[in-house]
Amino acid sequence: MRVLMHLAAVLAATTALSCSALALETTDKGTIDPQMAETLFRKQGYSPYAGNTFPTRPLFGDTHLHTSQSFDAIAFGNFIGPEEAYRFARGEEVTTSTGQRARLSRPLDFLMVADHAENMGTLGEIKIGNPVLMEDPVLKRWNQMLVAGGEQAMGVYYEIVASVGGAGEPLPAALSSEELVRSVWHKNIQTAEENNDPGTFTALIGYEWSSNTGGNNLHRVVVFRDGAERLEQILPFSSFESDNPEDLWKVLQDYKTKTGGSVLAIPHNGNLSNGLMYPLVNPVGGQPITAEYARTRASLEPLLEVVQTKGDGETHPSLSPNDEFANFERWDRGNLDLSVDKRPEMLEFEYARSALKNGLKLESTLGVNPYKYGMIGSTDAHNSLSAVEENNFFGKMPYTEPSADRATHPLVKFGDKTVIDWETVSSGYAAVWATENTREAIFDAMQRKEVYATTGPRMLIRLFGGWDFVDADADTRSPAVVGYTKGVPMGGDLPPAPAGKSPTFLVAALKDPIGANLDRYQVIKGWMDSAGELHEKVYDVVWSGDRKPAADGKLPPVGNTVDIANATWTNTIGAPELIGVWTDPAFDPAQRAFYYARVLEIPTPRWTAYDAKYFGVTMPPEVPMTLQERAYTSPIWYTPAG
Repeated sequence: MRVLMHLAAVLAATTALSCSALALETTDKGTIDPQMAETLFRKQGYSPYAGNTFPTRPLFGDTHLHTSQSFDAIAFGNFIGPEEAYRFARGEEVTTSTGQRARLSRPLDFLMVADHAENMGTLGEIKIGNPVLMEDPVLKRWNQMLVAGGEQAMGVYYEIVASVGGAGEPLPAALSSEELVRSVWHKNIQTAEENNDPGTFTALIGYEWSSNTGGNNLHRVVVFRDGAERLEQILPFSSFESDNPEDLWKVLQDYKTKTGGSVLAIPHNGNLSNGLMYPLVNPVGGQPITAEYARTRASLEPLLEVVQTKGDGETHPSLSPNDEFANFERWDRGNLDLSVDKRPEMLEFEYARSALKNGLKLESTLGVNPYKYGMIGSTDAHNSLSAVEENNFFGKMPYTEPSADRATHPLVKFGDKTVIDWETVSSGYAAVWATENTREAIFDAMQRKEVYATTGPRMLIRLFGGWDFVDADADTRSPAVVGYTKGVPMGGDLPPAPAGKSPTFLVAALKDPIGANLDRYQVIKGWMDSAGELHEKVYDVVWSGDRKPAADGKLPPVGNTVDIANATWTNTIGAPELIGVWTDPAFDPAQRAFYYARVLEIPTPRWTAYDAKYFGVTMPPEVPMTLQERAYTSPIWYTPAG
């Protein structure tokens, strides 16, 4: 373990990890090996940065933010449109829908406003009393409810959800006005274009397709690489047209064919799909997944959203009973509208880790892995604010923005079932290793899966896999140079195994410069044995301090410095940097496998602790007050030769 324990080292390490420096090996005394130096200087010249083509720092952003153009957001009381959402993401101060001043600690690098394709912008027109829409008695009644606000406005949302889920009355035909949708879509495109500043801030363009039949969340965020010239040729595809993901994929493929553009879809909230998000049997028709289905899904869905405000989606304690960190910010009571309770057999098909494992099994029979996913985070906030730092959390909805009683206020109510707002997760962001801050570079990084998810902190995470990493590679101040030279980054595939070798991994992490120290860097391995059985194991690879694993292999906890009453903590434990080389101790070259990283911070106050301190309130005993923030990288895969 090579750990730097002071601020100067953090600053030096930030430069080393986020920019490529000389990949010089050092002797035990810390001097540069002269032969290595001479070789590199001859190859690169004096400047270590000349000729670099790999990404040198991650960009942080949100691909899943809703504004007042989303039907549910405006019903929840959101009056802030895309323009304000971009300004907020760029670091400007805005006034929220509840009249509060809000600003990020640091600007984001990119944002995609992902308003629902379903009824995009229409509720805003209903609220202002668009004369054409007011001819429908249902829409006129909704106008009165939206103007009244509060619980009455929420009633509009519940009516729409019931209709979409099949339990309510059909939606009024007037909501399907193509001209209305087109005008809103073109306005949103133009707003994105006006806020897109290549090299400084990227405004991606996209929308959310929100299939919710039976209350089962199969939502996808649709992300385009392109700008107005191509996107004004189409309209967002609504689940009102089809709730089948395969029909969405057909539309996206048609877009590529028609315009020559590029697009991908990102599934989210698998934990609210009640076992339908990552199936082995196609929910439509009940037949096993086919090779064609797998190829199409793998082509158009390279990523999944593993963290957001509606719960963590990495794994579940019942799926990973030996993982001590599996029980994190769980939402596992039912589907999106709580109309169907969760059953244990559903969980396997909702979480990222089990999807990755099942992907290995499908690949062994179909020849293609439909669940070969990279992992990102995003917010799914519905108040136009991508604000998920624990001490700056502005909630999911406008009515859950900071207030003395928000933690104990109902987030949603469906009949006699209620989700309380303290269950909301202050999460997350997407981290992208892009070569530059442009639409094209960010999209391309997503396509090659060189991305990771964070629950909010802006940690810098590197993961490289290969066959020849050695301990000395962790001594360099430039893991990127040696990583790209000797291996593949997160999202990549290991080349065929050389005889007698096990895969080696160069792992590196830096704390958020204004955040908490790091506890540990873990590698999660999943594999399929010769009998077709699936397995997983969590390895502690690098950690802070001088802790030693116990007899059962478990690493002792890092400790806890959180002062809940004052909503603070100290960085007197943990480490600002973790870096090392790890070799799989149980590698079998005949077994399919994947490896991804999970990096944990030391314990810090949860947003509920900050609320309690700021407002001087006492939280109910069941409310969690601390957490260990974390990041999940995209995997690196190994496939046996032949």
